[in-house]
Amino acid sequence: MTVIAIDGTFASGKGTLGKGLSAHYGLPYLDTGKLYRAAAKRVLDAGDDVDNARDAARAAKAISADALSDPILKSGPIGAAASRVSVHPEVRAALFDFQRNFAASGGVLDGRDIGTVICPDADVKLYVTASQAERAKRRHAELTGYGENLSVEQVLSQLIERDTRDSTRATAPLKPAEDAHMLDTTGLGIDEVLQAAIEICDAILSR
Repeated sequence: MTVIAIDGTFASGKGTLGKGLSAHYGLPYLDTGKLYRAAAKRVLDAGDDVDNARDAARAAKAISADALSDPILKSGPIGAAASRVSVHPEVRAALFDFQRNFAASGGVLDGRDIGTVICPDADVKLYVTASQAERAKRRHAELTGYGENLSVEQVLSQLIERDTRDSTRATAPLKPAEDAHMLDTTGLGIDEVLQAAIEICDAILSR
């Protein structure tokens, strides 16, 4: 029951790395950020307020695995709303069991608090980041690929706002676990990042 926890900043490459490690080790994969995005979408669809803890928690409690495959979850507006939903302790509590139950049989999970809160006993903990300029460029390419029309400067502004919100929230703020292995993906290709992560994982798992 191997558990690999991947935390890190927005648009740093956590998801791509998580999928790569999942395929390499034959482990199930969970993008925990989609839980918060799905909760945010439910709030918006109901005409409720993402900044209202009660509305957000009610939506989070209704999330099922089926909701995570909706492609709209990757959109900019849903991502921005998810960042606001995720600050509510009631939302994080509502989604805690979903994540713990997934990890119980082993897997790769990526998010903001996997190594610190969800799976503090994970076999391997990775913390992934990149420069803000690099992350803004990546996210801009992703969003324009979905047909959204905005500038790199707008994306950077949103990214900085999100970094601040994620790292300063009262409940489960974004930070590396004390025993996390740091991966800076600035200037690196997907294969290079995956290979570096595999070397870390293999070294730890072989002990």
